[in-house]
Amino acid sequence: MKKKILALVLALAMVLGLAACGSSGSGSGSGSQSGSQTSNSDFKVGAIYINKKSDTAGYTYAHHTGITKAMKELGMDPEKQLVIVDQVPEDDTQVGAAVDTLVGEGCSIIFGISFGYLNEMEVKAQEYPDVIFSHATGFKSNDTNYNNYFGRIYQARYLAGIAAGLKSLETGNNNIGYVSAYDTEYAETCSGINGFTLGVQAVNPNATVYVKELGTWTDEVNEYAFAEELIKSYGCGVIAQHCDSAQPQLAAEKAGQFGCGYNSDMTADAPAAHLTAPVWNWDVYYKLAIQTAMECESADQFVEKMGGPAYYGGLNEGMVDVSPLSENCAAGTQDAIDQVKALIASGEWDVFSGVKLNITVADGKATIEKVDAPLVTSDRDEVKDDQVVVAANTEIVPAGGPSVKDSVITGSMNYLVKGVVVA
Repeated sequence: MKKKILALVLALAMVLGLAACGSSGSGSGSGSQSGSQTSNSDFKVGAIYINKKSDTAGYTYAHHTGITKAMKELGMDPEKQLVIVDQVPEDDTQVGAAVDTLVGEGCSIIFGISFGYLNEMEVKAQEYPDVIFSHATGFKSNDTNYNNYFGRIYQARYLAGIAAGLKSLETGNNNIGYVSAYDTEYAETCSGINGFTLGVQAVNPNATVYVKELGTWTDEVNEYAFAEELIKSYGCGVIAQHCDSAQPQLAAEKAGQFGCGYNSDMTADAPAAHLTAPVWNWDVYYKLAIQTAMECESADQFVEKMGGPAYYGGLNEGMVDVSPLSENCAAGTQDAIDQVKALIASGEWDVFSGVKLNITVADGKATIEKVDAPLVTSDRDEVKDDQVVVAANTEIVPAGGPSVKDSVITGSMNYLVKGVVVA
């Protein structure tokens, strides 16, 4: 009953012009306000974080930085107009309570940043049709007030793989470690491991990437411990990661090894170890989403105005990138990365396009050769090209060309390329 009363109060407030994407009438989400839009100074943004909003590196930090930067660029004051509920685990009851809090605070758009929020946000999007819901990293959406957003981070991971591979050549250590939240359970983590490994193999075909799976998106204790194990038990000289904190980089630095972080530039956390990190420029999406939400006359216009139920930006949109290379990188790393970026920007190549890059570096300059190369999976000896993989499992679609339907993000890429060993 309380929720119904809250929804009715919110709907009435929106009719009076206190929210930009409100609906008039019964709160069904189908009505619209005739030209009634809220100014930037009145619009409230809600966010649900899995970690602390005060984090100084990692996943939540990258999202929080992106939201606040976007709001400032739109002339908004995050101190007054951003309402946050942080440290919310992937538990439907707690996610639902966070949403109720944000709706009660008058937020017109609510961002949920963790994969496991997707089911409850879908439920709440139906319960509060006058509020816009936008969910990161998952795959659920509707046609009106609930969309999904992510990006082609596998492109940035490939670039980080180049840096790791060149460092492994420089040190003479072909063993590279990777602390991952999951491996083949999610296309997001699987494509990240594969993209990174293909980047490593482009410069060092003899390298092996050893993956330790956390089984959770965030676990600072084991993030450090697993990196230590990869170094001590598997002799890894570079530690990469798909987990939230800088702990793997701290472990690498303590052991005198090197690493590639994730989400944000972790050079300041481990200055003697860090090479570069695949990073998110979340402000690219947040600015677009908040601006679009403010331009809506009703919440049910949002998905259509955003161009569809999902947004996936890549290098070309500025959504993903690698952080500035540190002085720990091997000679020629910047030139190799710049050339691969140019190939992606031109549209002639992408990470999973079935074309292998052979990259050699001499005197600080990179030479790139493109070769048609069938995909080799790690779980069997026979060679399987992309078309065979797709035929065997229609949910798997390689990126690049007309097949870029984003199963590397949303679907079932569930194989690891040869050169990956699950430790």
